[in-house]
Amino acid sequence: MNRIANWFLTKPMLTGFLFFVFLLNFVGLIVFQRFQLFKELKDREMYQILGEVESKIEQSIKANYNISLSLAFTINENGENLNFNRVADKIIKNNPHLQCVQMVPNGVITQVYPLKGNENALGKDLFQSSEINKAEAIKSIHSKNMYYQGPVNLFQGGKGIIGRLPIFIDDNFWGFAAVVIRLDNFFKMVGIDNNRYPDYHFQFSKVHPLDKREEIFLPPVNDYVFTSSRLVRVEAGDWNLNIYYTNTKEVWAELIPILIFGVSLAALSGYLLNRLIVKQYDLQQMFKHQGRLLSSTETKYKKIFDNAAVGIARVDSKTGQLLEVNQYLCEFLGYQENELIHRKIKSLIHPDDLQVDSDAFKRFLKGELLEIQSENRYIAKDGTIKWGTITISPLWEIGEEPNHHIIILEDSTERKAASDILIASERRIQSLINSIDGIVWESNLDTFENIFISKKVEDILGYTQEEWRSDSHFWVNKLYPEDKERVLQIFKKGLVENRHIISEYRLYHKNGELIWLRDSVTVIEENGKPVSLRGIMIDITEQKQAEKSLDNSFHLLSEQNKRLLNFSYIVSHNLRSHASNMEGITGLIEMAQTEQDRKELIVLLKNVVGNLNETLLNLNNVINIQNEIQVSVEFIDLHAAIQKNIQNLKQQIQHRNIQITNQIPNGILIPHNKAYLDSILLNLTSNAVRYYDAQKSPHITFKGETQGGYFVMQVIDNGVGIDLKKNGDRIFGMYQTFHGNPDAKGYGLFITKNQIEALEGKIEVISELGIGTTFTVYFKLDTPVV
Repeated sequence: MNRIANWFLTKPMLTGFLFFVFLLNFVGLIVFQRFQLFKELKDREMYQILGEVESKIEQSIKANYNISLSLAFTINENGENLNFNRVADKIIKNNPHLQCVQMVPNGVITQVYPLKGNENALGKDLFQSSEINKAEAIKSIHSKNMYYQGPVNLFQGGKGIIGRLPIFIDDNFWGFAAVVIRLDNFFKMVGIDNNRYPDYHFQFSKVHPLDKREEIFLPPVNDYVFTSSRLVRVEAGDWNLNIYYTNTKEVWAELIPILIFGVSLAALSGYLLNRLIVKQYDLQQMFKHQGRLLSSTETKYKKIFDNAAVGIARVDSKTGQLLEVNQYLCEFLGYQENELIHRKIKSLIHPDDLQVDSDAFKRFLKGELLEIQSENRYIAKDGTIKWGTITISPLWEIGEEPNHHIIILEDSTERKAASDILIASERRIQSLINSIDGIVWESNLDTFENIFISKKVEDILGYTQEEWRSDSHFWVNKLYPEDKERVLQIFKKGLVENRHIISEYRLYHKNGELIWLRDSVTVIEENGKPVSLRGIMIDITEQKQAEKSLDNSFHLLSEQNKRLLNFSYIVSHNLRSHASNMEGITGLIEMAQTEQDRKELIVLLKNVVGNLNETLLNLNNVINIQNEIQVSVEFIDLHAAIQKNIQNLKQQIQHRNIQITNQIPNGILIPHNKAYLDSILLNLTSNAVRYYDAQKSPHITFKGETQGGYFVMQVIDNGVGIDLKKNGDRIFGMYQTFHGNPDAKGYGLFITKNQIEALEGKIEVISELGIGTTFTVYFKLDTPVV
């Protein structure tokens, strides 16, 4: 037995290969069994499908037999056909799958219903038309039962099956009652549908009655995995129905993963067995070699123990007595070797460190700790206190009773003193950094990975130092997206130029708010090479808010000044025009010679006064829009508002035969003033209706989409258009008209623009003469509801 084991150990490659072959055969057996199970499952599925089809064929044959029998009952005892059309009409209505029904006395088709589409069959003699028709008809007569011919090419065109029921009167053959079914309708009715079962393929065939060859009526399939066939023998038709399973991909999908897994497992197992045998062989050789080296190890151990640059001692784990000590330990404590031997170790440890050291040593003896590392104070022979870093390791195996352990001690007195000085210095620096009214930070030069962050980050940004350090890209991820690319480019450019970097950007607070920061960054160098970035982030949010408020106030003041200048121009121009007219008419009234002239001038004066009143009303509306501080705002369904506006202009739209399309989706809610929105939609729609092009088929389209913080609505028409090159700078001005329409007052677009801008929106126009006009309105979506 040992010889066989040694033979395998000396031939690891051959052993691994044999094991691989064994497992490969086992995998092949599993794959074969899986294939058999898969095949049995598909056999059951195909059997079930064929059973359903066979059942439907039998039901169809029975139904067609009853239909033919109903037709036969229309023949009286004298062989006369009564009520054929009435009975046939009911049959066709109740059985829409039928192509037609026929009465065939003495083999000649004399009656067909419905006649339309089946005219070619009328008058055909089954016994004279073809040998196959004759043979199939005779077979039906001999069987004295309903028999199906086909599938055959029908007289009326197409391919179908014909079921004929022979009729006998006083045992004398009268003729046939026949039903004609198109082949595709028959297949659909009984469920022979290759599209319904994508993994299977039907084959429908029949033996030719003359040459006895098998005719196939469905396209053959060559690529199939296996077949399960049942002979659906319909004595009235002699049909064969087969079904094939064709999804080769599913078979391979079932078997290939098992095969790949099995081969991989066999290969891996063979490889691992090979490596295990090689390792075992190497271990045997190593044990032999170690045996040879063991004798020299004890001598070397003694030399290392005595001359080590650290203190080493072997201690009795139960009593705590020192059993062996080296020269370094004796010099560290100031004792001779014989003075330390058999002395208890705890007598050398500072009393304040004994309890901590004792608790850890108890856990060490219980096996809870595999070794102990600690830094303690030790009392030298002359009474001085020295610091030492020790490592305690067991000299017993796991599960054995503790007996001896070894102590390795390194003098850390000088390092401890330097560490205390460094800790005190770091505490002072940390206190100084935390007192600065800004976030002091340091990060990696290339990746911006955080190295240090001051505690002030909690006060300014709400994040703890641990949260900031938890993600190497925390700072980059918290940058406001609109600022990120700009800030990173500033940093990279500053690094290339090796200069001081100052940038302002926004960072997300923990609560989601945006905080403006001014970051002053310095590149830190070591040995002339940049290694890190160090900076301080100052919160300038209040400053930025003040700047924004100042900018808004300046912008508002500028806009008000512009509107005031425009308004003063309108007032001076319009009122002066009306005043001049009134002054001229008054003078004419004074000089009027007749009462008739005076009355006409008074009527003219009333018109001028009316125009003045209208002008004042328009100017008052403009003032109200521009000066209304807080406009009431509510959510309005834009689609519904447009529909309402279209309804208000329905008479004008129908009169001009204009096609209007509202493509704004239902449920789009925009925050706006209801009166303003109604006015905007009315002005834009009425303009499109009024200036339609009578030479075209006029249409107006409303459509829109969300863009950024706006919902953008477009009003598109194919009307006469506007010459923007000539009138573009005046299109939204007051009293500006462009088409010579006497009803136009040039007031609507001016009011519309003011109403849109009153709620921080904007309006744009694109137009071309003879093409049409598109008005684009931007509704601001974050307008607060008041």
